[in-house]
Amino acid sequence: MAQSKGFSRRDFLKGSLFAGSGLALANLFALVEYRRARAQEQPLRAAMSSAGLAGTWNAQGQEAAQWWCDLLGVELTWFDGEFDPVIQRGKIDQMATEQWDFVAMQPNAIGALVEPVQAMIDAGIPVIDMDTLIAPLAQLQEMGILTFIAPNNVFMSESVVEVLVEKMGGAGKIAHIGGQPGHTGAQARGQGFLNVVGRYPDIEVVLDEPGDWDVAKAASLTETTLNRHPDLKAIFADNDDMALAARQAVENAGLGDQVLVGGVDAMTPAIQAVADGKLVATARNSATRIHGWAVIAGVYAATVGLEEARNNVPFFVLADGPLITNEIDANPALADEPWKLNNYGLSVVPGLMWAEEQLVF
Repeated sequence: MAQSKGFSRRDFLKGSLFAGSGLALANLFALVEYRRARAQEQPLRAAMSSAGLAGTWNAQGQEAAQWWCDLLGVELTWFDGEFDPVIQRGKIDQMATEQWDFVAMQPNAIGALVEPVQAMIDAGIPVIDMDTLIAPLAQLQEMGILTFIAPNNVFMSESVVEVLVEKMGGAGKIAHIGGQPGHTGAQARGQGFLNVVGRYPDIEVVLDEPGDWDVAKAASLTETTLNRHPDLKAIFADNDDMALAARQAVENAGLGDQVLVGGVDAMTPAIQAVADGKLVATARNSATRIHGWAVIAGVYAATVGLEEARNNVPFFVLADGPLITNEIDANPALADEPWKLNNYGLSVVPGLMWAEEQLVF
């Protein structure tokens, strides 16, 4: 890294990472160069927490965060929320007793972590909120959170449920297996579900209960619903783990050809299940970008100072993601003009799975 010699903090500040309206790639390279040149003499310490590492989405997020921390010379300590707001609160209380260069977290429940998070902010530690709200939005801004990085949960839910309802013919019985009730992402996905089914008077919602991100509970809810409603047509689950568990329960009941299932997150097993016809659709909630971007924002704040970072890092950063189905736009009349077809008339599955495995999607 011969070129890193003489690359000063002032030089770095001239090319602020979040200057202007968005992320400049050249400035991201500058941050990487700056940190790699100083990782040994100026190591950073960071703490992160997610709702529960038992979930595949959360585990993928940890993997992405660790990759970026290794690249940028950050010693990362992880506090697993264990899908329990009380346990996570105890761990964040512990986190708040230590000094960190930045912290980032995905709470299990809105309002559960406010006091220790506020204490860290008051101590000058940059705090990034990931995926779901630590506190109501106005309060979050008042607290001094550096940035909130999240997906459009309503869009993801609506897009998947629209596919389910379309394939149901706009009529019949549908079940919704939600996430944790206090999780604002789950609340938004539940709202997206209601937004769609509410437009169809011939759709009957026969289950709308939390599965708490628990695959065993999702399977049990599915079994109970099928016993009560053997004519069930579809199930929407708030994440892929629960959707795949519901799908297995449907197959165990011998109703694999009758009951449509969709989920959210677009984890690689779910994308493969879409390709195999086991799931109708999923939508990408990018754990890799949410966690990776949180590390980038945190390192930036630790490098330039919290106030400078607040001037440059947007309060809200959308980590968007597409709907994923197995539909291929293969109109033979346009075979010689594939650019007129959706996705060039090709399957998106192999490319999206590859990109996700590289921790960039």
